[in-house]
Amino acid sequence: MSNPTIHEWKNRRIGEICEILDSRRVPVNATERNSRIGPYPYYGANGIQGYIDDYIFDEPTVLLAEDGGYFDEYASRPIAQYVSGRYWVNNHAHVLRGKSDTDTKWLFYSLVHKNILRFINGGTRAKLNQSDLIEISVHQPPLAEQQKIAEILTTVDEVIENTETEISKLEDLKKATMNELLTKGIGHTEFKETEIGRIPKSWEVKSLQELCVLQRGHDLPTQNRVDGNVPIYGSNGIVGFHSTTDIEPNGVVTGRSGSIGDVYFVSGRYWPLNTTLYVVNFRGNDRRFVRMFLQNFRLERFATGTGVPTLNRNDLHPLRIRVPPIREQEDIVTTVGAIEAQLDAMHRSLDSKKNMRNALLSDLLTGKVRVKVN
Repeated sequence: MSNPTIHEWKNRRIGEICEILDSRRVPVNATERNSRIGPYPYYGANGIQGYIDDYIFDEPTVLLAEDGGYFDEYASRPIAQYVSGRYWVNNHAHVLRGKSDTDTKWLFYSLVHKNILRFINGGTRAKLNQSDLIEISVHQPPLAEQQKIAEILTTVDEVIENTETEISKLEDLKKATMNELLTKGIGHTEFKETEIGRIPKSWEVKSLQELCVLQRGHDLPTQNRVDGNVPIYGSNGIVGFHSTTDIEPNGVVTGRSGSIGDVYFVSGRYWPLNTTLYVVNFRGNDRRFVRMFLQNFRLERFATGTGVPTLNRNDLHPLRIRVPPIREQEDIVTTVGAIEAQLDAMHRSLDSKKNMRNALLSDLLTGKVRVKVN
């Protein structure tokens, strides 16, 4: 199949179309940076490493990782950054500026997810030497078309960034709402003092074990797993599927060792691995409320161990907590659930936009889809 680019496009090397500004980079160690904190971002291979009191660049450039980049994950993670304004760059990122026939923003989009593995030198830390950098080639359209491509992709990226900002705000609202409702409840005017502080008059102070009973998960060696539709939960969520389980459906699972903090509500059947704790008895409480409570309770605070953090259910069960009546538990779940529904919709929208962006990136940078230039 022929290349979809047309005759006006040229196959050009980075060394031909870019000025490489690596000689202006200045690394500053963490100790010195801590004594020179200021307003200017300090960039490394994969983003901002901190802030410093001075700058060495004041123009748009592309930073392409020299070492420590996500070279082998280029399809899903960026290997380049577009930066502008005043900033500092260390020696872990090449600094590129487009020449007169090359738009710097277009250059960024041409490199950000490019497969350059054949130019990477192996060893303990994968590295892109400057001698190899200049040999990387891109399909370059005329300047006006580069600028239009960059304009279109920038607009899409701005939409994605705005959506991510809205999601972040909604996540903050959800956390604040959960914390408010799990400490003060809904519409209470009468409160009482207790051993753990002020709570609504109709609430009770109980042990965590009176809210729910936690149980360590069960081992399931990889060789014993049979493909099926039963999700296998580890401390980070679903890690595979199995054909059967003896665990009661519609449960709550959280990490026991390694990764601790996230709490999952599982609709239907599931298998909790021994790196998890799962609720074996809900004591008549609303299951989704239990999940919400455990998430807000920040179980990671009670982890022990210096190497791999671990939760011990026997340490958790005696803890004293605030517990609302079942009816109010349901009302709290409904209130927070409305925010979670909005978040789910926004995450689906974000995924759709990212998929569109990836397809558009490929189409525009290969000439499969042409842009109209005024």
